[in-house]
Amino acid sequence: AFFWLLSLLAASLLWAVSVQLSGREDAALLLPGAAAAVLLQELCRFACFRMLRKADEGLAMLSEDGRSPISLRQMAYVSGLSFGIISGVFSIINILVDAAGPGTVGIHGDSPYYFITSAFLTMALVLLHTFWGVIFFDACERRRAGGLGMVVGGHLLVSGLTFLNPWYEATLGPILILTLCTGLWAFGTAGGSFHNVLKCLSCKQEPEGRVMLYSALQVPPEE
Repeated sequence: AFFWLLSLLAASLLWAVSVQLSGREDAALLLPGAAAAVLLQELCRFACFRMLRKADEGLAMLSEDGRSPISLRQMAYVSGLSFGIISGVFSIINILVDAAGPGTVGIHGDSPYYFITSAFLTMALVLLHTFWGVIFFDACERRRAGGLGMVVGGHLLVSGLTFLNPWYEATLGPILILTLCTGLWAFGTAGGSFHNVLKCLSCKQEPEGRVMLYSALQVPPEE
C-alpha cells in the first residue's frame, strides 16, 4: 500500500507541474495524466517486487533449511490485494462523501445508477489489482515481457474505459469481462486447474500415502 501511495504522490506532483507549465487545467490533460499515473503504479509495483525479492533472499538465509517461509505467490497475492484495497479506498472515498450529503442522485438529470456503478467499478479495481499482482510477479520472476505488457496494457485499458462515463453500459460491462478473464489467467498462473476446483467442490480427501510401521516388539505387562 505504501508503494501505491508513492505512485499517487508522484502522479500528483507530475500533474501539478503539468498544470503550471501549460497554464491550464482542462480535460486535455486528463487522459495523459491518467496514463502517466498507471505507468507510475506499475513502476512502483516493480519496485515492490524487487524489494520483496531481496527480503525473500534474506529470509532464506536466516531459515534453517535454506528456504523462505513465504512463497513468491503469497507475496504476489498480498501485494496485489494491498494495491487494490488502497486504490479502491481512494477511488470510492469522495463518492461516499457525496453520498452522505443532502443531495439525491437523479434529481437534476444525473444517472440514478451512479453510486451502484461506482461500487461495482471499485470492486473490479480491487480484484484486478490482485490478479495483476499475481501475473506481474510471475512474469518478473520468469522474465516474460509478454506478461508484463499484458498487465500494463490491461491497466491502461481499464483506466481509459472510465473516460466513457456516464455511459455506464460501455464502461462496466467490458471492465467486468476483463476482470473475469484476468482472474482466470491469474488462477492458471498460480497453478490452479479445473481438476483442483472439482476436487475442492467434492470435499473428498485423498489418502496421504503414508506407510505405517508396526513394531513386533511388545511392551511387557506390568506386574
